[in-house]
Amino acid sequence: MGAVEWQKIPSSLSELCINTTLRCGQSFRWRKNDAGVWSMALHNRILSLHQDPEHLYYRATFPAAQPALPTPPASHAPSVAAGAEEDDTPALVQHYLNLAPNLTELYKQWSAADANFAKKAPKFTGVRILRQDAWEALVGFICSSNNNIARISQMMHKLCVHYGPLLGHLDGEPYHDFPEPAALAQEGVEANLRSLGFGYRARYLYETACMVVEKPDGWLDGLRNPEAPVLGQKAEDGGEWQASGREGYRKAHEELLALQGVGPKVADCVCLMGLGWGEAVPVDTHVWQIAQRDYKFGKGKHSSLTKATYDAVGDKFRSLWGKEAGWAHSVLFTADLRAFSERLVAKVEKKEEDVEVKKEDGEEPVLEDIKKEEKVVEKRIKREDEDGEKDVLAVEGTVRRSKRARKG
Repeated sequence: MGAVEWQKIPSSLSELCINTTLRCGQSFRWRKNDAGVWSMALHNRILSLHQDPEHLYYRATFPAAQPALPTPPASHAPSVAAGAEEDDTPALVQHYLNLAPNLTELYKQWSAADANFAKKAPKFTGVRILRQDAWEALVGFICSSNNNIARISQMMHKLCVHYGPLLGHLDGEPYHDFPEPAALAQEGVEANLRSLGFGYRARYLYETACMVVEKPDGWLDGLRNPEAPVLGQKAEDGGEWQASGREGYRKAHEELLALQGVGPKVADCVCLMGLGWGEAVPVDTHVWQIAQRDYKFGKGKHSSLTKATYDAVGDKFRSLWGKEAGWAHSVLFTADLRAFSERLVAKVEKKEEDVEVKKEDGEEPVLEDIKKEEKVVEKRIKREDEDGEKDVLAVEGTVRRSKRARKG
């Protein structure tokens, strides 16, 4: 394989934090090694990223060229790695990580519009909405149904290994690009996916792949927000703003619902993270809990998460944050997910007691100092599902003893 040298882009952690962005449930194929480098097969190369407080570093590793066997032997040097001579990786990095918007300014706007955002979001800066390929986003979020990030990642990896083209190896690990719809629309795919542990999602993936293949070429990308086109295309106006989102967003959402395994939440995830519709607000169990806790939902006609309530939650967030409501909502979602990480909050209570210890006849009694420490530990345990956190309170005790002679 041919690797281009590391390149860097000036970027503060408040503008981009890859450790948060790449693992907050948007994309499921990034791998992080022990050196803190993230890598993924993307657009016919292995893209690697790492970051310090001032720069984002990136490097592309391209598949080796496969020249025809020469007869007689070639008199010129071997070909350079495919793609390296016309490296579009800088544009790909800018596009995929959605680096154009000024995130600091967006946070200020969202904070000014919403006190809850202003309270919670500043601790979780640098969260960006990725501009993923629409097909990969669609497959990833079909796999997300009743699932957790770790298991979704395993499923996406299996899809690549079994149906995606092998690009090469990095650190001894194989990297496969994501399979095209046609690769998953073949006979036998559903049965194989079931054997690989996909469960009921196997049928959804196979049938959706068949439906996409039968659509006109470019159908899925045709649902994109014109303001967020595919890499290399010019952005255009996305249409007139409305409270329920622009017409193009609503059309994309409706068409996605016709696919197998796609409900309102999955459709909104694809609209937001695969099609560039920033106003899409995916409302799952966890977001519904946020809406009840922080935005006064859960009472009256919106006491449960019905279709009407789902729409009302989205409209509420769109009224607060506008065209990038889905992005702002994702920041809050990520901030709340961070609370799933195990935390220890320890309170130590010390008690000192003097206890007289009687001795045998003829011996002076002594006082024994007994120092008791009770540590009340609150553990907030990471949950893999969306049902919230589990608080566990435990009391850990230690006793220290010392003796001193009783003063007469």
